[in-house]
Amino acid sequence: MNTKVIILTVSIITIVQYECIPQAILGADIICQAQSGMGKTAVFVLSTLQQITPVEGVCSCIVLVHTRELAFQIEKEFQRFAKGTGCTCEVFYGGVNIKQDFAKLAVAVPNIIVGTPGRIRDLIVERKKLDVSKVKHFILDECDELLTELKMRQDVQDIFKSTPVEKQVMMFSATLDKEIRPLCRKFCLSGSPMEIFLDDNSKLTLHGLMQYYVKLDENQKTKKLMDILDQVDFNQVVIFVSNKDRAFQLNKLLEDNNFPSVCIHGNPMKQEQRIERFTAFKAFKYRVLVATDLFGRGVDIEKINVVINYDFTDDPDQYLHRVGRAGRFGTKGLAISFIAPPVTGKDGEEVQNDQKILDIVQSRFSCQVPPLPNSIDAASYQSAYK
Repeated sequence: MNTKVIILTVSIITIVQYECIPQAILGADIICQAQSGMGKTAVFVLSTLQQITPVEGVCSCIVLVHTRELAFQIEKEFQRFAKGTGCTCEVFYGGVNIKQDFAKLAVAVPNIIVGTPGRIRDLIVERKKLDVSKVKHFILDECDELLTELKMRQDVQDIFKSTPVEKQVMMFSATLDKEIRPLCRKFCLSGSPMEIFLDDNSKLTLHGLMQYYVKLDENQKTKKLMDILDQVDFNQVVIFVSNKDRAFQLNKLLEDNNFPSVCIHGNPMKQEQRIERFTAFKAFKYRVLVATDLFGRGVDIEKINVVINYDFTDDPDQYLHRVGRAGRFGTKGLAISFIAPPVTGKDGEEVQNDQKILDIVQSRFSCQVPPLPNSIDAASYQSAYK
């Protein structure tokens, strides 16, 4: 009997891992919703590696995600845990010349493929450069994001149909509305997958994460941000803004004020530049990151302990994803949100109301998000490491 053992040494096993990993290793279909920082990535990485018997040139697993940065991160996690198993892994996403992907596949088809739906579909369906006829594991991370947007869902479905009928399906997300769950189940062969919905019918609690808000006008945001960065004891901080133009402008302002800042947003920033900046921030070459919601889901960097919503989100679910970048996997963290007055469009219709979104967020938590105090004890949000 061929037995493979992957040894993982951790200080904390989360309830998600405790519940999911044994069933996942047995090949069960899984749909899992749990808050950020609960180790969902480890569930599918470890359980998949445990099951795969690598065959040269045969793709056994496909992992789909909605952003290139998340694909890059997950591929690195597979690489880290696959050492000594013989499994190979590669990442494929748009924004780079597809000929580079052709060259990778010409050398050898990897056992595990991680990527974004558009590029993976292109390689399988349009270009016919990738044979997925022997895939045994089909994984969607941040599955609600992949299935809600119509074009992305169609790509996912086309990829799914190209793989064998009999395979293990695993889906994960921090937010999974009841409306999207029936669609998730349709991807599962049994029709009755193992389902784990943590905090499904109860108020949310983000353990270890201190959350505050401050009400202010738009023209007060920059000064308040500088005051917070001067006063707060942070390892790394992510500052979320509403669009790429504001990301660029705020990043330049931070650089002018001698903060070690880097900026990540979507087009027209080239993919190589995005990955280069992401890697540099993860390597602690920068302590401040200005980002759009491109960075708001799934990205896991251990030393982020402060999140600032410079522009508040217009989606209550996205708030959870944003603040979940801090205080991950048992560490402490701090989230501060700027709440600006309502914004109306030219026709007089309300286009942004931070207070309304905050009220919805407040209704979801077991403890209310309080106003920002004059001072915060660093021990309340600062973990032991530096």
